[in-house]
Amino acid sequence: MATSICARGLQGGLVSSFQGSWESSISGDDYHHALMQSVPRFVTVGKPICSPPSMKNVNEGKGLFAPAVVVTRNIIGKKRFNQLRGKAIALHSQVITEFCKSIGADAKQRQGLIRLAKKNGERLGFLA
Repeated sequence: MATSICARGLQGGLVSSFQGSWESSISGDDYHHALMQSVPRFVTVGKPICSPPSMKNVNEGKGLFAPAVVVTRNIIGKKRFNQLRGKAIALHSQVITEFCKSIGADAKQRQGLIRLAKKNGERLGFLA
């Protein structure tokens, strides 16, 4: 019975609730063109709400040791100074790590001590 209904539907034409012909609908190229016209070509973006993060120290020139740090940087040059500063920071982090091992502090506490050392270095002017 089902095969006879399908056969009759194919012989009698396409049975559908669609009103109109398939040729009058939007074809692939026309659809693409209509879609592209409905989408804006350029999107304007407003001014960012916050400024991008700056690598500059907010305590530049402040702190007890800032003048000595600035004079040393000017004498030996910025590149050499940053190399020495990097070595000093690495050594200080190693000292903190060894201290944490000796007292049995976990990695989270060690990271907290390193962050505290950085904040103190900024306040004292070592990172000027």
